[in-house]
Amino acid sequence: MKRKISKALSEWKINPGKMPLIINGARQVGKTYIIKQFGKEQYEQLLYLNLEIEDSFCKFLETELSPDKIIQYLEAAKGVNVDAGNTLIFFDEIQVCEQALTSLKYFCEQAPEQHVIAAGSLLGVSINRNKHSFPVGKVHQINMYPMDFEEFLWAIDRGKLSEEIMTHFDKDLAMPKALHEIALQYHQQYMIVGGMPAAVSSFIETGSYNNVQLIQNDIVQHYIADMSKYATTATSVKIRACYNSIPAQLAKENSKFQYKTVQRGGTATIFGEAIDWLQFAGIVLKCQRLDHGFIPINAYADLSNFKLYMADIGILTLHSRIPLQTMLSPIEVNNIFLGSMAENYVAQVFVNKGYDLFYWQSEGKAEIDFVLQIQDSVIPVEVKKGHQNRSKSLGIFAKKYKSPYSIRISKKNFGFENDIKSVPLYAVFCILR
Repeated sequence: MKRKISKALSEWKINPGKMPLIINGARQVGKTYIIKQFGKEQYEQLLYLNLEIEDSFCKFLETELSPDKIIQYLEAAKGVNVDAGNTLIFFDEIQVCEQALTSLKYFCEQAPEQHVIAAGSLLGVSINRNKHSFPVGKVHQINMYPMDFEEFLWAIDRGKLSEEIMTHFDKDLAMPKALHEIALQYHQQYMIVGGMPAAVSSFIETGSYNNVQLIQNDIVQHYIADMSKYATTATSVKIRACYNSIPAQLAKENSKFQYKTVQRGGTATIFGEAIDWLQFAGIVLKCQRLDHGFIPINAYADLSNFKLYMADIGILTLHSRIPLQTMLSPIEVNNIFLGSMAENYVAQVFVNKGYDLFYWQSEGKAEIDFVLQIQDSVIPVEVKKGHQNRSKSLGIFAKKYKSPYSIRISKKNFGFENDIKSVPLYAVFCILR
């Protein structure tokens, strides 16, 4: 499957000042597949080591971290010749072997000619900081996320449609009605399938949402297993409780995260560590409330008030147990949760593009779903699940903070009127392009 991260990998390869590269991401987002594909296509040789099963190599690293010695060991053990620049060394599941993570520092300092990539899940929560330090300043990092809607269109061989969407976005020009409806139908599919490559692949092969959800359920079970493996028993119970509460949190009219929804009497002291774990593991996305819409917006974040979204919309659809016929119905229904799902989808797109998530709420209950800082402007973004999209909040925010324009995301076609840029749900990937 074609992924946008491939471009970043190619740029890393030709960078003369390259450092070892770490690809971070939740389980099952496609890290191993895309790096292997990159290695096979752009190098003469790929030296792949899955550190979950390379026990002998991990034991060797307990006593030796010199790149020269490591390469000598690998050449002897694997029967290969490591040719700098023509061989890609790939350490997969690096979080299980902290010495391998430390070795990246020495590859940077002593063997910069070697091309080394590492991939791992839960790097933010699994490293024993008392024993091993993260090689800060000695590695380059890229975060990898589930496939976005454009990548989904590529996977189902609808690349021409994504090009049409981008063209109409740039011109604020309405799509032909028939094409608009087709794009909305594909978007409905994506809201169920999500962006996990295995789920997308199953949907392409079988067209069955049931098969898709079986795969998604397997992914969730891996998440749950990690909660027990990489946290204490007491903490893992809290992690699961916070994770299981997310649909209920989003179903509220005020979807701000409330600890009492997790457990009666719940507080930040009790559950704060669990939420951090979920965020570091790439399973959830945190959206902070803004006190003001001034630049830089991250300076005005209220750290005590936030929303939590799932990192993959397909997993949220599964986890919430919303009937699929409700998702696929052409008839608009008054369902608050569908609106929250639309927000979750948009949050996923923005994070995929490298933006932190913020929302704004005034004392008078006006609320803006997302606030973006685009260069020297602050842009309010409103998300609606259907065609009905009247709201005073955009105007209130834009006037207060002098936004040059606003963005409204809904099922409506492209357009620009009253300083509001209308963006269909299927075209969110065009924002911040």
